[in-house]
Amino acid sequence: MISKMTSRFRSAALFGVMLATSASSAVAQSKPIQLSLVTPIQIVPEDQAISGFRFNLIYGRNAAMTGLDIGLVNHTRPGGVEGVQFGILGLSEGDFTGWQANWVNITEAAMTGVQTGLYNPEGSGEGLQWGFVNTADFHNGLQLSFVNYARTLNGVQIGLVNIIKEGGAFPIFPIVNWSFE
Repeated sequence: MISKMTSRFRSAALFGVMLATSASSAVAQSKPIQLSLVTPIQIVPEDQAISGFRFNLIYGRNAAMTGLDIGLVNHTRPGGVEGVQFGILGLSEGDFTGWQANWVNITEAAMTGVQTGLYNPEGSGEGLQWGFVNTADFHNGLQLSFVNYARTLNGVQIGLVNIIKEGGAFPIFPIVNWSFE
């Protein structure tokens, strides 16, 4: 089980690094690099997408991000993120595909890949959530944390407190809880 998680973690990281070197053709007006102090003090305007590398010294916001995203606060509008994100706070108003590794990871839409952080809320997700507190409206995969919450789940929760609001083996259960739809 641990070796499968490690393998998936490495795969998500590799996927993100590969995306960092590619350009996204789906997003118009995409720029290859972004440097931001605090939005709007940044090289590329916030209504444009970045495909490549983004470095947010304090706070950066763009329409979408494909590639490597590093900074204190990394904010992406509904265009979402594909790649790897490191920082204190990662906020994606759209979908996130790849590895989100901030202290706090917030994905308002669909998360596909890995979230590692202290607090990991997502709208819906597929993959691994690994942190101190994980929450999801729907999660397909593994939640590994001290406190795990999912409104609905297709997978396994491992932690001190595991809550599956609808359809779980148990509504609340310590150590392990599961639901397979």
